[in-house]
Amino acid sequence: MDLVEVVPDRLHMFRFPIGQAYLWQDGEALTLIDAGHAGSAAEIEGAIRSLGLLPERLERIVLTHCHGDHAGAAGELAARWGAQVLAHRLDAPVIRGERPVPEPVLLDWEIPLYTHALSVVPEAPPTPVDRELEDGDALGFGDGAYVVHAPGHTDGSIGIHLPAHGVLFTGDCVAAVGPLMLGVFNVDRARAIDSFHRLAGLSPSIACFGHGDPLTADTATALVKAAAGTPA
Repeated sequence: MDLVEVVPDRLHMFRFPIGQAYLWQDGEALTLIDAGHAGSAAEIEGAIRSLGLLPERLERIVLTHCHGDHAGAAGELAARWGAQVLAHRLDAPVIRGERPVPEPVLLDWEIPLYTHALSVVPEAPPTPVDRELEDGDALGFGDGAYVVHAPGHTDGSIGIHLPAHGVLFTGDCVAAVGPLMLGVFNVDRARAIDSFHRLAGLSPSIACFGHGDPLTADTATALVKAAAGTPA
């Protein structure tokens, strides 16, 4: 796992072989956006400590969606440090293990990528969800962070917008692996494109993706351009 500074003393990225998570700091209070794959809790804790921070100050883990490369370590981290796990109402039953992970509708070129991802990302264990989220819900960190429902990748996919800081977490709706693009493996591509447009319309100065490096320059323009160029 790589530790990448995005905003000094505010935001860091934890980059795994597939997927990534983000740590937001409000002073000593910590929020994790996504949680890496199952078995990565110790690496995340080590990275937090390497920043001079305390894992016991982890107050919440906000999951952008139910996939194992984003929700896998949430339960272990929450059990160790008492953090609350937050997820959208529509993905919460999957995260709890009450429903199966939804199957994506794959484009032909996505099939080998999806097969590879299934082979290397461990299945996430059932994880309690302490708070089920809806569009527009306040999240209690980042001077006004709130939920942006962004369905399409999964039904309960969300973005997280921190307007006071110009930061947007897109989850897997948007990817920056190569050109900025619509994320892959969507259950409903048309809805995902609509969500891409909605997220781009927020005009952030920093965008943090589920896959790919954060965008910190000309971000709003790049998002709008990429959304407009996404074929239906």
